[in-house]
Amino acid sequence: MIKEEELDLLLNELFQRYGYDFTNYAKASLKRRVNRLLTIDRFTSFAELFYRIKNDPDYLTHLVEELTVNVTEMFRDPALFKTIREQVLPVLATHPFIRIWHAGCSTGEEVYSMAILLEEANLLHKSLLYATDINPSVIENIKKGLFPLSQMKQYSENYILSGGKKDFSSYYMTRYEWAKFDERFQSRMIVATHNLVSDRSFNEFQLIFCRNVLIYFDKELQDKVLTLFDNSLERLGFIVLGSKENLRFSEIAGSYAQMENKEKIWRKMR
Repeated sequence: MIKEEELDLLLNELFQRYGYDFTNYAKASLKRRVNRLLTIDRFTSFAELFYRIKNDPDYLTHLVEELTVNVTEMFRDPALFKTIREQVLPVLATHPFIRIWHAGCSTGEEVYSMAILLEEANLLHKSLLYATDINPSVIENIKKGLFPLSQMKQYSENYILSGGKKDFSSYYMTRYEWAKFDERFQSRMIVATHNLVSDRSFNEFQLIFCRNVLIYFDKELQDKVLTLFDNSLERLGFIVLGSKENLRFSEIAGSYAQMENKEKIWRKMR
């Protein structure tokens, strides 16, 4: 089991040597993930792991994958996507061009879910979806549009519950054990690495997704990231958070109103 001082040493090394700042992530969660890393990579001690980090830059990608949480699915929380379909998209439709930011998007299931909603609302042609994550290896998948075929049954059920009316399989082709989504979706996506801790705003958006990321941050970092989103969102734009996340006690709360059905969607009022 990693000790508190060892974790601090590890986080400091990651920041000083590679520029990854995990210092304001929830410590209990980080400890669990480092302990898991020690087990799966069969390190006999923390010293052995620390030596590997200092002397093997190629190991960094694997380390970042383990420290960041990459659990997602298409149309996750279907009721939320139904609200977006019915109440948010009609507002976005009034804009001449739509910019949407998926921050901490992991492998991109959420981004493709949103692209499908836009397609069905005849808005995809005038939209750009910015897909960003701190982990460069997971976002590479977004450019390929490949997802396990074994997940399609669950994704199809989520899609229907979100208000989808079409045959979900019409959006992809099967390749062995993979579902390959239509390239028209990828053509409307900009994929890049972005560190919510240290990087700045890079555009003005009408809609920002950041779901199930803030729960791993402490209060100080949550406020910092939410302020970044506030600076990146145009007036009357929308922020979508995860099911266990909230704007209510944040520094920007006074400028936002939550959707009446209590989904985790807030609209910027001023």
